[in-house]
Amino acid sequence: MPNVDLLSVVEAAETRRSIRQYSPEPIPEADLRELIRVAGLAPSAFNVQPWRWVVVRDESLKARLAEAAYGQKQVTGAPAVLVLYSDMQDVLDHAEEIVHPGMPDDRRSQAAASLRATWGSKSEAERESWGAGQSYIALGYLVLAARAMGYDTSVMLGFDAAQVKAVLDLPEHAAVPALIAIGVADETGFPHHRHPVDRVADFR
Repeated sequence: MPNVDLLSVVEAAETRRSIRQYSPEPIPEADLRELIRVAGLAPSAFNVQPWRWVVVRDESLKARLAEAAYGQKQVTGAPAVLVLYSDMQDVLDHAEEIVHPGMPDDRRSQAAASLRATWGSKSEAERESWGAGQSYIALGYLVLAARAMGYDTSVMLGFDAAQVKAVLDLPEHAAVPALIAIGVADETGFPHHRHPVDRVADFR
């Protein structure tokens, strides 16, 4: 982790920037694991946690991802790129893993069966669309955790998802909500330009 004090959630949100130029210094694997752990604390309906991550540090893989991301320079310029995808089929195959261990055994079995009954009847597209929506919550946690730890990010939504899945051998049914470049910033980035509260909120 960079030699900085951890920021509060508010400080992380206020100072986060979309960064496209990064220092080449690698990110310790322990930091990457901690970021994913914190992102995994995000709320998830039914505790489904459909998000999955591929942490790409290999230069040849990043070059292939850059092609899938229409040449966005931060893909190859950042020391790591996190590929966020959802896998609801994996959730259904291991439904017991998401049921709270504090539940009695009969309720655990019932909860897993209910999950499979609810989502097993949906199409792959319906399941993964919902899973992607859940995964965006974890994405928000990730970028705030990264900033709090002294790293910066660039969230990319412009890419060929089928090509990304082919490069990383991801399941065909998976949805890919985002690619996230991460590292120590080598540029300032633009300050926030956001709507004021009264533009987006109606208090009643």
